[in-house]
Amino acid sequence: MRSCSLLQVTCSFFRQPANFAPDSELSITELAALDMCRKRVIFKTITLEERELLKQRCGGSWKLVLRFLLAGEVCSRRERSQAIAGPGHSIAITSNGMVFTFGSNSLGQLGHGTLEEEWRPRQIRSLQGIRIIQAAAGAGRTMLISESGRVYAFGKDSFGEVADYGNQGAKLITTPQLVESLKDIFVVQAAIGNFFTAVLSREGRVYTFSWGNETKLGHHTDENDLEPHLLSGPLENIPVVQIAAGYCYLLALACEPSGMSVYSVGCGLGGKLGHGSRSDEKHPRLIEQFRTLKLQPMVVAAGSWHAAVVGKDGRVCTWGWGRYGCLGHGDEECESVPKVVEALSNVKAVHVATGDYTTFVLSDDGDVYSFGCGESSNLGHLTAADGQANRHGNVLKPELVTSLKQVNERVVQISLTNSIYWNAHTFALTDSGKLYAFGAGDKGQLGIELVANQTERSNPEKVDIDLS
Repeated sequence: MRSCSLLQVTCSFFRQPANFAPDSELSITELAALDMCRKRVIFKTITLEERELLKQRCGGSWKLVLRFLLAGEVCSRRERSQAIAGPGHSIAITSNGMVFTFGSNSLGQLGHGTLEEEWRPRQIRSLQGIRIIQAAAGAGRTMLISESGRVYAFGKDSFGEVADYGNQGAKLITTPQLVESLKDIFVVQAAIGNFFTAVLSREGRVYTFSWGNETKLGHHTDENDLEPHLLSGPLENIPVVQIAAGYCYLLALACEPSGMSVYSVGCGLGGKLGHGSRSDEKHPRLIEQFRTLKLQPMVVAAGSWHAAVVGKDGRVCTWGWGRYGCLGHGDEECESVPKVVEALSNVKAVHVATGDYTTFVLSDDGDVYSFGCGESSNLGHLTAADGQANRHGNVLKPELVTSLKQVNERVVQISLTNSIYWNAHTFALTDSGKLYAFGAGDKGQLGIELVANQTERSNPEKVDIDLS
């Protein structure tokens, strides 16, 4: 009884007003949370009035605002070096915000003012003086986000990434251009899916372009629509920390007062929306299975036809179309609700990346596991368990990527091509800023010079660029 009474007194003490500036009514815990919020880079860009609005949006508590900010840092490499393995072209961002691009350039998606392919990483000189912190790559299109929340786009002049990404009637932009329709929105992330593009604001709001049939994303637009539309439905009032786009669908990692959750919207083919059916969803819908699994989602990934989540406890869940074993459950069956990858039960995952029937998992000790379609040597498995050549083989369960283990560097990020129209390639970024590439390289997207008649690399090879 005595210990119980002491606990009640202690809790009551910390709930009392601290009588300290800037708000004498704040409790000690709230004041400490506000102080920690002020140390976050993104929070420093917000005005006092905007901070109060964000506080209310997060649930009326600075502790909840802090959780929102920290969750965004966990699932994103904002303010840090990163690499993006796009469809036929690639993007690399240094820790100080310089941007290098290489690969296919038929629509000007490299941003150098030309339509010539580049196999060597080349800096986009027109961005000098602008620090870039995030990027997204689609077929023939690139989007960059600056530290001030501005969005620059180049390549195909359309937010609707349709199957026909050729030159027919398309206006080409060969150098980074400011997206005027987003100038009043402080953007922190972009995601390019087929037929649509989505952006995430600093306050956790999701906006979409194109794919506006009312049975899809809940608004009427066409594929050439250049105006952002707030994603209608429950996420209008719930802050989102990460978005991920696949083939005709979108995932959103939301920060609710009760904990982290995942919403999905769009095409439900293959069960990739995670609701136990293959039905489309016009508005974002909560994936309820995570509550059943008692899993707190921390990172989401949307492949072309399947999806994955990493939980706070390090468990990995996958769902959707299981072709080639991309779900990691040992078969090629579809899963219409998230299912824990049991083969990774002894691995504490911190990150997951998905592509076209391909999945990579990064563990807390820097090990990398991959499974799914190995068509372009993009899984990194040089041999099978029996010692036979296996660089193009499909992998039904997670396997350690031993070829990355041999580089003797700690991997901190994995990126792979997420497109049904291009052969895949993969990047592995290490904590020292070294970038390793493998998979398809026929357009120069690996950043490595290939010899005559060579179209891919099965061994991870260091790209001649320092991202530290």
